[in-house]
Amino acid sequence: MPRPVLSLVLPVFNEEDVIPELRTRLEAFLKDLDVASEVVFVDDGSSDRSCELLKVACAEDARFRLVSFSRNFGHQRAITAGVDFARGEAVVVMDADLQDPPGVVLEMVEKWREGYDVVYGRRRHREGETFFKLVTAKIFYRVFAAMIPIEVPLDTGDFRLMSRRVVLTLRGLRETHRFVRGLVAWLGFKQTAVLYDRPGRFAGETKYPLRKMLRFAVDGITSFSILPLRFAAYLGVFISIAAIGYAAWAVYAKYVRHDAVQGWTALVVLVALLASVQLLMIGVLGEYIGRIYEEVKRRPLYVVKEKVNVEADDDA
Repeated sequence: MPRPVLSLVLPVFNEEDVIPELRTRLEAFLKDLDVASEVVFVDDGSSDRSCELLKVACAEDARFRLVSFSRNFGHQRAITAGVDFARGEAVVVMDADLQDPPGVVLEMVEKWREGYDVVYGRRRHREGETFFKLVTAKIFYRVFAAMIPIEVPLDTGDFRLMSRRVVLTLRGLRETHRFVRGLVAWLGFKQTAVLYDRPGRFAGETKYPLRKMLRFAVDGITSFSILPLRFAAYLGVFISIAAIGYAAWAVYAKYVRHDAVQGWTALVVLVALLASVQLLMIGVLGEYIGRIYEEVKRRPLYVVKEKVNVEADDDA
C-alpha cells in the first residue's frame, strides 16, 4: 500500500460520547484535505464503548486504523504508539475530544510544505477551562522553560505536525516516563507555530484531573532537568553555613558573654525544620532514583491487544 501523505494520530480514552461527532468531522476534513491520508486511533484501555465504536468506523472506512492497548498505559504512551504505527510523510498528533480543531491542521500542512519539520499549535484562548487550571498551566510552562537547557514553546500542548524524519528520530527515544512535547523540542529541527483558539470539550469530562496534572508536571521536569538535585545541594550548603553560624553564636554566648543559651522552643523548631528539609531532599532523590529503576527494567512502553486495518510498517 502506498504511503499516505498525512497521518492523524488520536489517543482515545473513554470517549464514547465524542466518537460519533469526531468521526463525522474527520470524514468531512479528509474530504476537504484532498490528499492521501489515514487516521490512527489508539485506544488506551477504554472501559466504555470507545473501542467498539472505533472498530465499526474502521470496518466502514479503510482510512481509519485502530491500535488497541491491553490496558490503560497513559496518554503519552498512546501518542507514542500512534507515532510508531503512523505511515504518513507528515504526522499530526491531536486529541480526540475535539479541542484540537481539524481545520488548524490545514495551516500546519502549509507550514510543513514551506520546509518546517515541526509545526505546533499555540493556544491564544482556551474555552471551558477553570481559572485554576489556566493559571497553573501558565505557571508550569514558564517554570519548566526556566529549568531546562532547551527551548520549549510556551502555551502549547501535544497538538503538532511532525515531518517523517522527526517521527523516525522520535521513535528511537524509548524512555519510560514520556513527555512527548519536551522530546520533540529536544530533537530540534526547524520548528514554528500556528495560533488557534482552543474550544471546550464537545462532551465528557477531562482526562487530566489535578492528580494527573501534578504527575505530568513532575515527569516533565525530572525528564529534562537536574536542577532539583542541584537545588538540594545548594540548600544543603546554605543550611550548613547557617548551622555553623548558629553554633558559633552559641559558643560566643556561653564562653564570652557567659549567658546561658536560651530558646528550647527555637531549638526544637530548628531541628524539625532541618529534618523536614532532609526528608524533602530525600524525596527528590527518590524521584530520580525511581526513574533509573524503571528505565533499567527496559519493559515495553505499551502492550497491543489488537489492531484493525494496521499493516506492518518497514520503518516501525
